[in-house]
Order: sequence, then structure tokens, then C-alpha cells
Amino acid sequence: MAGSASEYIKHHLQNLTYGKLPAGYERADGTVVDQATWTLAHNAQEASDMGFWALHVDSLGWSVALGLIFVILFRMAAKRATSEQPGGLQNFVEVMIEFVDNSVKETFHGKNKVIAPLALTIFCWVFLMNLMDLVPVDFLPQLFHLMGADYMKVVPTTDVNITLGMSLSVFALIIFYSLKVKGVGGFVGELTLHPFSSDNLILKIILIPVNLLLEGVSLIAKPISLALRLFGNLYAGELIFILIALLPFWAQWALSVPWAIFHILVITLQAFIFMMLTIVYLSMAHEDSH
Repeated sequence: MAGSASEYIKHHLQNLTYGKLPAGYERADGTVVDQATWTLAHNAQEASDMGFWALHVDSLGWSVALGLIFVILFRMAAKRATSEQPGGLQNFVEVMIEFVDNSVKETFHGKNKVIAPLALTIFCWVFLMNLMDLVPVDFLPQLFHLMGADYMKVVPTTDVNITLGMSLSVFALIIFYSLKVKGVGGFVGELTLHPFSSDNLILKIILIPVNLLLEGVSLIAKPISLALRLFGNLYAGELIFILIALLPFWAQWALSVPWAIFHILVITLQAFIFMMLTIVYLSMAHEDSH
């Protein structure tokens, strides 16, 4: 699809973007948009010019599709569940549920029926999105190119918008449960009276800005680190697969197979880390120290 190595890499790292082009905009093919139009970007510059409200159709589409696969598989297992001779799907689902349930019991110290289902959803969904990194880098993009799509990124977790969206959802839950369990006063006190405190009232007041700065940075860093850790690891893995695809055919097989086997560990570990950090953060949100 591309004439040089750099063009090939850029092409595979570009999202299929849908957004709004302003009136009078000159497109890559030389045509001029008469009025503001919502359309698919033809190149990276058009995607950039579409601004904040542009949508990465491929990332969103694959995320929803893989989420539906997770729901359908687990629903099938639940409907066909039996105590006599369980099938392979039921055994797999039971193992997953038991694994996640044990992780929650060991890490989460509060009482909340939402945490275990949330953790199961996060682990399975993130794992499925990461798993797309094992699909040969040219297979699906070429297939969609034949159907008229200029770009197609198939690993949603290599899109920072997806990982940041998930982490911000976790962050919203952290704030919600912090306020619910600790109350507004307890939550504000946690941000302003820790880690430095004093029995002297004046000194305590002086330390409030310092505590707020430290605790505020720590709080905001949680969703950012959660998103960037997952994005960085999967983006690097995808980039290595793309670089391997540029090598001669014999070298591709010599390097891609070992890297794919190793990458199975990476995609599983990253899904596990995202799940565990979510459990830890929500456990901290349920701890009332005031």
C-alpha cells in the first residue's frame, strides 16, 4: 500500500478518522469543501485538521465488536451452564470467574458487588483488544482496503484515546466511591491533611497547600499512568510487528513467531495489570481514614 518503509509505517499507525472539515477546506485530492462536512479523512493531515471531535472509527468499532464477543460468549456459557458435565466454554468461563474473584478478594477490602463484575469485564475486554495485536499486520488492513477503507488499525489499545477513555471511567468511579464512602469532608480532608499533618492548627493550615499539591498530583496521575502504561506497551508491540513485516520473508518468520509467543505474555500481563490497578484504586477509594 505504501511506496517506502516510512510511508508503510505511517500508514499502519494511522487511524480511520471521521470528523468535520470546515467550509473552504482543500482536501488531499485537490477538491474544495463547499460547506462544513462530516466525512472520513483521506490522510493524516485531514485527520489532524478535523480537531478534537473527530472519531477514530476503527478503534471504536473494534472495541465495541470485541466487547460484544465477550458478552455473547459469557452469556452463552451462563445459559448452557450445567452441574453434570460442563463443556469447554463453561469450564473456561468458570476458571476466569474464579481467577478474577480470588484477585478481588485478596486485594479489595471493602464491600461492593460491582467490583468483581467490573474487574472481570476489564480483564476480558482489554485482553481481547490486546489479542488483536497477534493478527498479521497486513491481513485486516488489506481486506478493508479492498472494501474502500484507506486506513484500518485493528488494535484498539494502541490508540491512546481508547486507553484514556477507559482510565477516565475508572477515575470517575474512584471519585464517586471516594465521595460516597468518605463524604465530601472526608475526601477533601484526605487531599488536604495528608501526608503531612500537625497538632498545631496554624501549621496544619500552612501545610494544606503542600498536601493538596502532592495528593492532587497523585490522584490525577492514576488515570494518566493507567492509560499510558497500557497504550505504551501495546503500541511498542505493534510497532515491532510492523518493523518485522518490512524484513525479507524468511526473516519475518524467524522473528515474528518468537515475538508473537512472547507477546502473548505481554498482552495477558497488561490486561491483568489494568484490572489489578483498578481494583487497588477502588479499594483505596473505599478506605475511610477520617
